Amino acid sequence: MIRYTIRRVLISIPILVVGTFLAFIMVASAGDPLAELRAKPGVTEEDVHNLSVALGLDQPVLVRYWHWVTNFVQGDWGTSVALGQARADVYTVVTDSFFVTLRLVVGAEILALVLGMAVGVLAAVKQYSIFDYAATSVAFLMFSMPVFCVAVVLKDYGIQLNNVLTSMGMDRWLTTAGPPSGGFSGNVGEVIFKYTGTFLLPTVSLMLISFAAYSRFQRSSMLETLHSDYVRTARAKGISSARVTFRHAFRNALIPVVTLFSFNAGSVLTGAIITETVFGWNGMGKLLVNAVRQFDPNMLMGWLVVTATLVVVFNLVADLLYGVLDPRIRLG
Repeated sequence: MIRYTIRRVLISIPILVVGTFLAFIMVASAGDPLAELRAKPGVTEEDVHNLSVALGLDQPVLVRYWHWVTNFVQGDWGTSVALGQARADVYTVVTDSFFVTLRLVVGAEILALVLGMAVGVLAAVKQYSIFDYAATSVAFLMFSMPVFCVAVVLKDYGIQLNNVLTSMGMDRWLTTAGPPSGGFSGNVGEVIFKYTGTFLLPTVSLMLISFAAYSRFQRSSMLETLHSDYVRTARAKGISSARVTFRHAFRNALIPVVTLFSFNAGSVLTGAIITETVFGWNGMGKLLVNAVRQFDPNMLMGWLVVTATLVVVFNLVADLLYGVLDPRIRLG
């Protein structure tokens, strides 16, 4: 297993390098990061040229990539060139935004994965039951609704609930415009009240779409496994239904779900862009929107590297889980 892990890690490194190179080429050829500065009154061409030289934008793109990647591995991610936050440290801005988004994504994915697997297994075991039909209907409903629609609907219901609580003389519970700037304070009950109210709506809006996918994949994979020869043999030997389901079938049925989980890393961040915009969170979503709108290449590269690293890491985790779930994979 150790050799298998080392081999997968070594394969992931060149993939990440190629990914950053292609991303840098595309960002560098997308436009002029100083275009907004050129249009500003009172700015001369000499001023723009001096800033271009200072930022290294006058050099060939391959030279710029080499300088960027050598600085990047040393912890220097560059500075922002956007007028609103010129000279802001990219590493600080990206990491702060990443940890904001991470609080939403981790909770949403854990809930979606646990609930999706549980509902999928139960729907497969009770195939064509009322529960199976209900779970299928909910999953298809979530599939058919875009993320922004789910987020807007949940936000509207949250506002209505807060209005009801206020009319009853109670404090507003659900936060619909970003987390509190001062953090969470008070006794344990107050902290739980504020924490759940802050994270509930954006977490659920991110969770529902992933939950639908996990539950459908788990059900399909579980049904295929339950009808396999070795499961029928185990049942013929008199092994209990629960042990056959969870000891023999469930482990092999997890492989497609693990694949989906690794691919879902990028799509969850895409959903976070919309969710953070709807609920007013200053995370990776808002960072990307501002970087694209202002065309800030260093900030864009910081965002792309973090997301590309996450995708590569999640695929690496999936490869390792394949080897755990089915030893034949790591021997191949």
